[in-house]
Amino acid sequence: MQPERLIEARELAAGYDGRPAISGVSFALRAGERMALLGPNGGGKTTLLRALLRELPPLTGELDVRARCATVPQTERSQLDYPVSALDVAAMGALSRLPWWRRPGRRERASALAALQRVGLGDRAGETFGELSGGQRQRVLIARSLVQEARILLLDEPFSGLDRPSSERLEALIKELAGEGRALMIATHDLEQARRSDSVLCLNRRQVAVGPPAQTLTLEVLEATYGGTIVELPGSEHRAILPPHHHHH
Repeated sequence: MQPERLIEARELAAGYDGRPAISGVSFALRAGERMALLGPNGGGKTTLLRALLRELPPLTGELDVRARCATVPQTERSQLDYPVSALDVAAMGALSRLPWWRRPGRRERASALAALQRVGLGDRAGETFGELSGGQRQRVLIARSLVQEARILLLDEPFSGLDRPSSERLEALIKELAGEGRALMIATHDLEQARRSDSVLCLNRRQVAVGPPAQTLTLEVLEATYGGTIVELPGSEHRAILPPHHHHH
């Protein structure tokens, strides 16, 4: 018995002002599955995430999202300059379920604290969000999505800027959340992380490939996805990908 499909896209096109930024996107994301989303900057990863959040209606094709979606944005883009605690940020996950005039109360804060404990940050609840490390901020944002009671988590390059221990802790948490039956889509530039996912979706304005990592992460597919910005790492059988904005180094 296959786990249920929480997202199904069929020949989806989405974009801005009636012009498609992505097209030909067809995939299913099941409960308990971790899908890596690979593609160059400007290749449409953010457009796809916004379509899944229903911020962009499909231009053509079909998109079924059958459970609540939450987004975990890049923490570099989060507002860090105003003094909110980790608990405040996690409690914001309750806002979508409250009437507009109600602030998160005792029950929501208890749920936020439980979510922080779930991601290993219960002891940091009172600390200022902006003073936490990058990895801790990512986990606070995941706690916020747990307070939202989301079954689908969309993570936008969650590993960027993290050191190895933080990355490993975050990856272990992602695996646990999938084990609890959540579906996760993780936009990333990291091929090694993509190899450890259950499936990979390669996108460069159109869908290049989708499927298990062993079938999808071939040199041909990666060159079509990244347009030849593939670099052999010296002394290693691994290939790295240079995101386009690194070329001026």
